[in-house]
Amino acid sequence: MATSLPPAPGHGVADGAPLIGRYAGSPAQFDWRGLRAPWQHGPLWTRLHHKRWHYVGIASSELFIGLAIVDLGWTATAFAYLFDRAQGRLLGDWSQDALPGLQVQIADAPLHGARARFRGLGSRLQLEEARGQLQLAVDVRGLKVQATLDLPTAPPLLAIGPIDGGSVHGTVKTTAMKIKGWAEAGGRRFALDQALAALDASNGLLARHTAWRWASAHGKNIGLNLQQGYFGTQENALWLDGDLIPLGAAHFEFDPAHPMQPWRIHTADGLLDLQFTPEGLRAEDRNLLIAASHYVQPIGRFNGWVRAAPGAPQRTVADLLGVTEDHRSRW
Repeated sequence: MATSLPPAPGHGVADGAPLIGRYAGSPAQFDWRGLRAPWQHGPLWTRLHHKRWHYVGIASSELFIGLAIVDLGWTATAFAYLFDRAQGRLLGDWSQDALPGLQVQIADAPLHGARARFRGLGSRLQLEEARGQLQLAVDVRGLKVQATLDLPTAPPLLAIGPIDGGSVHGTVKTTAMKIKGWAEAGGRRFALDQALAALDASNGLLARHTAWRWASAHGKNIGLNLQQGYFGTQENALWLDGDLIPLGAAHFEFDPAHPMQPWRIHTADGLLDLQFTPEGLRAEDRNLLIAASHYVQPIGRFNGWVRAAPGAPQRTVADLLGVTEDHRSRW
């Protein structure tokens, strides 16, 4: 396995400044307490702007499961859903708000030592690393999951970068991880032993207004993570036969008013050109007066091509299952 990226540092800060860049691997933790001016802000600002989340996507020929535990500093939330590909609909779709610290805890360790827990009214989610595996448990209205995820053999991507209107953000993305376990929704039980999972562990001091477009899809030999918006090009990456390849700026061409129509996604460096065909979606619009969000996550297939370097042969991408996302938050 190869990459042109340097190895991940143990922490995200050195000499008072964030270690801005893209790396192969995962830090021990995200700890922004060592930041100094101009990156440092007061305790109240930091409390309100510090956002942490763990997201897991699980894909198989039968289904796609998406779930997240999110700490927004002043509040917290979680969601989980199961999309049945044969029926083309969500069998389980749940979300709930909670109190950070009391009902939600997210450790600053993104991968090794990761721990994210949600305890709400009649709802339990937990993702915890132990002995080189991630233990996942979901017990919410309409959906249950019990699974064990192997940590990835391909290098994760670590991205650290500045945030306009905020301070700094860090994220760890994995490509396909093997999984064993089961899920229950809609009166059906699904085996997950042929599925693959991917993790997004993010931690940053973000702006009050944050927006992004995102794409994530992971198979046995090809995986991708693309973002256009608040984080620039920092987290754009391709995994090809286990190698981690940084990508240039991503461009998302789609109709926000009709997200179930096809999307085109390509990168400025000419290494990726894909069409995304949605099969279904999860969407949620919320307005809490002091905060609001618009979230659309279509589930579907990516087709097109990628390549490892300029001038390298194109590799066909055929029916790679994943998601795109159109997200805007005032938080």
